[in-house]
Amino acid sequence: MTQETQEKPTRLLDAVRRSGMGIGLFAILSAGIIAITQVNTKEQISANQAATAARALFEIYPADIDPQLYQHQLQLPADSLGYSAQQVGFQAIDGDQVSGVILPVRTLEGYSGDIDLLVGINRDSSIKGVRIVAHRETPGLGDNIELAKSDWILSFNGQSRTSSNDANWGVRKDGGQFDQFTGATITPRAVVDATAVALDYFEANRAVLLRPVNSQTGAAE
Repeated sequence: MTQETQEKPTRLLDAVRRSGMGIGLFAILSAGIIAITQVNTKEQISANQAATAARALFEIYPADIDPQLYQHQLQLPADSLGYSAQQVGFQAIDGDQVSGVILPVRTLEGYSGDIDLLVGINRDSSIKGVRIVAHRETPGLGDNIELAKSDWILSFNGQSRTSSNDANWGVRKDGGQFDQFTGATITPRAVVDATAVALDYFEANRAVLLRPVNSQTGAAE
């Protein structure tokens, strides 16, 4: 066996090793880039959702009612209103009286996943306003729950229930008063049901929710 014949397997093995190292390094680099992108994207999504929620607060209760609305925060317990973690609600305070509250609600019944919304409830139990904060519903169909896409969400303004099992509190397909979307009933039904959850929570905790909070602690005074 010649020297050249003996060296061929060695050169081939070295080439395989170098190729393997290159692929390994590329995989590590790619994984790092993907991880960084995911972290940055997640942070950007969270920031966008926070900005949307902040705008929605004053769309529900305008600043001329309570310019310090964002400071009047209510600490809501975990495992309530569809969330597993503790959430923050808001009181709209006019003078020395709570005009109403804004409660965060999550429904798991969306067509494409969770829907997060804010529900403003006046002290007389009527709806002040509802706004969608986050969702993954189908563009052109389910996304009509957004005010930017449709005025459907405004149909809640001023509405109230006669009782917790008011049959009128539903979409028209279910015998209720709220329109559904052409080709999409699941999404509006989920939002209507979520507002009912907020109303139930409000009625069950009325005394605490309508007691002005200490802005430093978030607890009712």
